[in-house]
Amino acid sequence: MSLDYLCPLCTFALQKIDNTLSCENRHSFDFAKEGYVNLLPVQNKNSKHPGDSLEMVQARRAFLEQGYYRFLQQALIEIVSDINADTLLDLGCGEGFYTHALAQHTQAQVYGVDISKSAIKFAAKRYPNCHFSVASISEAPFKSQFADILISVFAPLFEHELARLAKPNAQLIIASPGPWHLKELKELIYKHVNEHTEIQPPSGFEHLKTTLISQQVQLEFNELKNLIMMTPFAWKFRPEQWHALEQTASKSVTLSFYISQFKVKNS
Repeated sequence: MSLDYLCPLCTFALQKIDNTLSCENRHSFDFAKEGYVNLLPVQNKNSKHPGDSLEMVQARRAFLEQGYYRFLQQALIEIVSDINADTLLDLGCGEGFYTHALAQHTQAQVYGVDISKSAIKFAAKRYPNCHFSVASISEAPFKSQFADILISVFAPLFEHELARLAKPNAQLIIASPGPWHLKELKELIYKHVNEHTEIQPPSGFEHLKTTLISQQVQLEFNELKNLIMMTPFAWKFRPEQWHALEQTASKSVTLSFYISQFKVKNS
């Protein structure tokens, strides 16, 4: 059985036999008990535990389960459900919050890949309707022209890899921070908060549409803490800032997202 993975060591096709993926060069990768496969060679790791830490994954999971980002999830579902696709690839899928929801609204085979083992372990354990792997999205273990739909939610963009992975008529959907996303929290640690701008078309793609969605939410301290801990600026919070935040009963926070749609540019 083929799951369309490529060997990260030699780029030959991997075939699934029992609970193992193997290539003709006899490189093999076992599926974990949770159902994911680790395709990130040791020599390609930039740290002992690359990607989001277990603490970040747990914080994001706790926050997302409260439903505050569900309007973004629903917006992505509405876009994907209108696209006829055989294969969807979620690059930087984290713990699968968006991946599994999209899988429920498309006939496509859905793959999620992330460099964080902690995130993928949780995703695979909870969402068996998707294929999850630990791998770098800068060198994704898939053949060229693999996907009809490429999804990127707050993940780094590697333009050459996006162009390589996209089928000739593929769509690329990117969710990125809206103009004043989390502005109220950033104001606690930065003197000046810069406005986020729209994502420009990656090389090889042309713009179809950009939608801006926003909501204002009221969050209590535990929710604020989880929201901050799942973001890259968590480490900038000093003890006195945490203490001041804890003294507030609740805080209004802006949630804002650009959803940018692109398609492969005709040659």
